[in-house]
Parts: sequence; structure tokens; C-alpha cells
Amino acid sequence: MERPEILAPAGDFTCLQAALDAGADAVYFGLGTFNMRARSGVNFTEADLPEIARRCGRVKRYLTLNAILFEDEADAVERTICAAKPYVDAFIVSDWGVIALCKRHGVAFHVSTQMSVSNSAAVRFLAAQGASRVVLARECTLREVAAIHAKTGVELECFVHGAQCVAESGRCFMSQDVFGKSACRGECVQPCRRKFLVQAVDFYEDAQGAPVHEGQAAYVVEPHTVLSARDLCSLGFVDRLMAAGIASFKIEGRARNANYVKTVVAAYRRAVDAVCAGTYTPALVAELTASVKTVFHRAFSDGLYFGRPGVDQFTRTEDSEATTVKRHIGVVIDYFLKAGIAQVKVQDHAIRPGDPIQIHGPTTGVQELVVGELHRDAERPSVGEKGTWVTFRAPRCRVGDKVFFVESRGAPPSA
Repeated sequence: MERPEILAPAGDFTCLQAALDAGADAVYFGLGTFNMRARSGVNFTEADLPEIARRCGRVKRYLTLNAILFEDEADAVERTICAAKPYVDAFIVSDWGVIALCKRHGVAFHVSTQMSVSNSAAVRFLAAQGASRVVLARECTLREVAAIHAKTGVELECFVHGAQCVAESGRCFMSQDVFGKSACRGECVQPCRRKFLVQAVDFYEDAQGAPVHEGQAAYVVEPHTVLSARDLCSLGFVDRLMAAGIASFKIEGRARNANYVKTVVAAYRRAVDAVCAGTYTPALVAELTASVKTVFHRAFSDGLYFGRPGVDQFTRTEDSEATTVKRHIGVVIDYFLKAGIAQVKVQDHAIRPGDPIQIHGPTTGVQELVVGELHRDAERPSVGEKGTWVTFRAPRCRVGDKVFFVESRGAPPSA
């Protein structure tokens, strides 16, 4: 059984470093336009490309160019392809015009899930057009994935974790209709995740033109009854995904924070390695599932790998069901390398010995630790209050890094 690539999302340098530290084999990212997270602020710039390539080293880099392309945008996309070509291993695309540009410039391209590729005939056709990989539609069952791999031999990528769109392969028009923000242009504002008010309207009238019924009834429709899909979690069947021949395990989450990236990537790294080592057990699955529940998630499901949508595919709550939440403490204002001591300015949440904390930074990534003894010059304060500074032992971090208290909270019943 071949070891699949673990493909991590990277929205900024902190997330990128977190993905690398957690053992990602590849990362995917955007440059601000022409991708499915264009509006979210989680994008790099062309000027960042050399540093991305330097940090990644042998870890592969895929640039997302998977938004639909309009007539006056071809030149801009072509300039992006030319600028990124020396620094990326492939482009993730969904528009035939972008495919034509990739072929013109001799760059590798992967077909995005936005193309809704769900059968072997389509995979063979796209491979004949030059695609080196196809990201299958999320609607494919595991049996269908295995059949497509067996019939084509083409490199396949599938989503294994993260948010799922209620629309087919994420091609939704609701955000465009309601807010004028197109999901197919990376601008989705997720109206599907909200509560809805349904109000009766009576069109029946009597002979005098008066309504037969007043039609004043109104109902608040909870998310789980209509459009808000559960998140995908595949940790319980990683072995079956590998047996199906999937070449790349894609983790959704370019809009998520670095702690999410590190936690989820690390879980799938351990799961894949365990399958290869013959140590993949129900106990390990339970441990890894508990770890990914600590970060942002809605109720988990198996996605559509074992069947088409049903009533159990929708969430019961609007908010995250994470079993931990981060509280901002402050920022690192100095780090004493020889002593391994961080100096932190406390801006919001107080800090105490024994607190579980995280330090996030573009170079640091995500460092986790339990606070030891606090110092302030000759003092040994029992608490670092808002508006003060303290020092304590910490792994290597940098000035400007953000410090968070990690607070535990009870898991919702549906989690």
C-alpha cells in the first residue's frame, strides 16, 4: 500500500510553518485573486513566493487558481502563472482557459474539485489534456474512488478533513444571489450556515378579496434542518482511503488558524504512518479524533464516502464544537536565546503558572507549552495581570509572536 501525500492548507506564514512542523508533504495556497478563498484575507503575495519555496524545501507547493475566469482577466492570470512558475510544483485549476494557459507555459496542473469530476471517463479525458492529477468531486463514494483509480491509473486527490459545502463540489450560487458575493469567485459569505426565518404567506382569498387565513405564522429554522453540512473527518477509515489508491489526502482549511492546521495535519500524519507501520488501531483513532476535536469543527461525519446525502449530513449547531478555545494573552516583546526565556506583554487574558498556552508566529509556527515559574526582574509574581509583563521559559519564539491561553470546554452532545 503506497503512502499518500498529506496536503495541508496554508493561509499565511504562521499556518505554513505549522503545516511543515506537523509533517505535511505538500501545501496549497493562494495569491489573493483567482482562487476559492480570495475574500478571506488568507492569501500570500507574489513577493512571498521565494520565501515560501525556501521554507518548504522538498515539501511540494501547489498554487490555487481555481476560480472561474472572465474575459478581461486572462492576461492577469497569465502573469500570475509566469511569476509563480519557478516557485511552485503545480497549479490547481478549474477553468478551461486557465488550463490552456498552463499548457502554453508548460507548467503542471491539477484539476480542482470545482470541476466535479466523478467518473473514470472524465479523469481519462482530463489526463489526455495534460492534467497530472485530478481532485475528485466530494460526492464520490469510496467504492467509486477505488474504481476510478483502478480504471485510470491517474493520480487522484481527495478531501479527507474539513468543512463541506451543501452544493455539489462547492459550486454554490446562494451567496451570489443573496449578497452579490460569488462562491465560485472565492467570495462566499456562507449564508448556508445561518438560521432562517420561514413565514407562511397565504394567497387564498374569499369572494370579497379577503385572505381566508391570516398567514402570520413564522418559524426559525435551525441550521441542521436545511443547508449547513457537517464537517468531514476521515480518521476512522484512513486505511480504507489508502487502499482505494488515493495519492493525496487534502485537508480543507485555508481560512483556519495555525493551531487548526498543526493539529489536523499532525493527526493525519500519525494515522497514515500508523497504517504503514501496522499500528493503526481503534485506540489510536479515538486519540486522534479527540485531538482534532480540540480545534474548530462542526459535528463530524464520514462525508459522502459511504453513501449519498441524508438527514445525518447536517449540523445541529451554528458555532464551532471545539473542545478548547484560545484566549489572547498578549505578545512576545523579547526572547533571550541563551536562557530560553520569553518576555511577554500581557494585554488581555491574565497568565499564571500551570496555564496551557500557545505561541503563534510567522517563523515560530505554533509552539505549545505549560507555563512554569513567572518572573518580573527580582519578583516571582503568582499571576501576570493585564498591563504588566512577565518572563518564563519557552521554546524559541520571536518578537511580535502572539500568546494564547488554551481554555478547555465541554464537548457538545453532538460532537
